Amino acid sequence: MRYTDIAIIGGGLAGSIAAAMLGRAGIPSVLIDPHQVYPFDFRVEKIAGDLQLERFARTGLADSVLRSATLDGENWIARFGYLLDRQPSRQYGIMYDALIAAIRNEIARPAEFICDKVASVATSSERQKVVLSSGEEISARLVVLANGLNVGLRRMLGIERLVTSHSHSISLGFDFVPVGRPAFPFAAMTYFSERPSDRIPYITLFPVGNRMRANLFTYRQADDPWLRAMRRNPVETLNAALPRLRRLTGEFDVAGDIKIRPADVYVSTGYRQAGVVLVGDAFASTCPVTGTGTDKVFTDVAQLCNVHIPAWLATDGMGEEKITAFYDDPVKTECDAWSNGKAFSFREVSIGTGPYWQAQRWARFFGYRGRGWLRRLHSPLAASSAARPANRFRQRPHAADGA
Repeated sequence: MRYTDIAIIGGGLAGSIAAAMLGRAGIPSVLIDPHQVYPFDFRVEKIAGDLQLERFARTGLADSVLRSATLDGENWIARFGYLLDRQPSRQYGIMYDALIAAIRNEIARPAEFICDKVASVATSSERQKVVLSSGEEISARLVVLANGLNVGLRRMLGIERLVTSHSHSISLGFDFVPVGRPAFPFAAMTYFSERPSDRIPYITLFPVGNRMRANLFTYRQADDPWLRAMRRNPVETLNAALPRLRRLTGEFDVAGDIKIRPADVYVSTGYRQAGVVLVGDAFASTCPVTGTGTDKVFTDVAQLCNVHIPAWLATDGMGEEKITAFYDDPVKTECDAWSNGKAFSFREVSIGTGPYWQAQRWARFFGYRGRGWLRRLHSPLAASSAARPANRFRQRPHAADGA
């Protein structure tokens, strides 16, 4: 049997960050995942905004990991075919598998990686037993479940999932290609819906390496015929939904496969147990439209590894009273509540049909337009540089910000 302090199950974003942080802190831990090299997965494709970058910085990994990402530097905000603002932007584009590879490169002893699948977990208030598919057994003081949407191990421990909004939103990812010219006239752009009836909150275009990546979000059911139309005739379908987008992008094409990911909003139940703690999507999900799921992961793992695990290891045992301190952490609970609230408010402000939500959309439109006007008024340097063509695909930057 292998002995360690922390056994982390799941080598995606949350688990890999936890392993890297614990290794840097000198805490013996093992990260267990069936993929030696993480495969392509349509998940987080950019890290954006001052708050999200600040939360990433608390893990101690942001500076090194984001060297592998692409900075846009400026993000256009647009609606109804009109450019409303050119925001200075600290927005990093990076594909999920590349992000995980960059984080795993930061894992160092005494943290270790085991390429295997977990067959079973048994927990107690003292030590936890993890059995791998290979038959190897691991004894750990604490198990960290960071296995995202996989529910098998959680159910083995009596932890269930309560869905609060079925098919809350659907995300689509694809490469966005200019037709008849080498590049688009923008580094990145967020284009908001033209009509609530199209059930599209926005499309965001951003560079990843020398590609322009598109993430399109919609509030539809998973069997909606519109999704099949997007797969078969993406350009025609997108132009029908956002007919004035081409005023800003020019003619475009869609390259490669279109990845589609429905998302439920859910929370876990029965998770306050001795010996095991849930982080990221293993604990609760949010809506990808808001981009706050990454904030939740950074917050969960930073609080767990910087605050709670060192305190827990300082005394014997791993009882429920210790684990409860993490779930009641005010930094974590505030982030969870903020993220969950945005999941529902963003949906309403995007597709709500009542006068209140119509007023909210117009308020946002004129708010962006006013900020754009003030920016042009007070920044003659930005106004003059906007007339010059920029390098639209800068790679390996130093910083970023989203809409």
